[in-house]
Amino acid sequence: MYSDLVSTSERLIESTRELLWERGYVGTSPKAILERAGAGQGSMYHHFRGKPDLALAAIRRTAEELRAAAEGVLGGPGTPYERIRAYLLRERDVLRGCPVGRLTMDPDVVASEELRAPVDETIGWLRGRLAGIVEEGKARGEFGPGLDGEEIAAAVVATVQGGYVLARASGSPAAFDAGVQGLLSLLSPRSR
Repeated sequence: MYSDLVSTSERLIESTRELLWERGYVGTSPKAILERAGAGQGSMYHHFRGKPDLALAAIRRTAEELRAAAEGVLGGPGTPYERIRAYLLRERDVLRGCPVGRLTMDPDVVASEELRAPVDETIGWLRGRLAGIVEEGKARGEFGPGLDGEEIAAAVVATVQGGYVLARASGSPAAFDAGVQGLLSLLSPRSR
């Protein structure tokens, strides 16, 4: 599955990321990680202290990628509304769900302060970034002065994460798309 040019530690991290997304923490056994990575027995313990250490590296990598993808559109060109719209409409594998958001439903991740930390930090970062964009839009007169940036940021994150749940439950991205379109209608700047 992986090229010989990819280091064993990288193969282990990437395999763990995929398995965490597919199966959760409990369903991600060391054996499954090693098989997916094409690594020999003992490889995990040569590079990591064990499954929790490897899982933490994988969760951190997933969180970093989510932040980079979000920043790519939130920090891009356009008005505050256009940047939030670009974030909401960016390409996603809706039926697969959010690799970070799914970790919040994993009791073993939530129970571990260390594993939960990168998830919490990433969601906090996203909410803060969105709140700042809403406040920028208010200052520019694009959004009404009565909007609260933190509340709108929470609504954006809840729409995305809830949209994943609705789409997975129905087996169709239509529920996700409907939630996004509804939120965009509510946020749409009023014509003057």
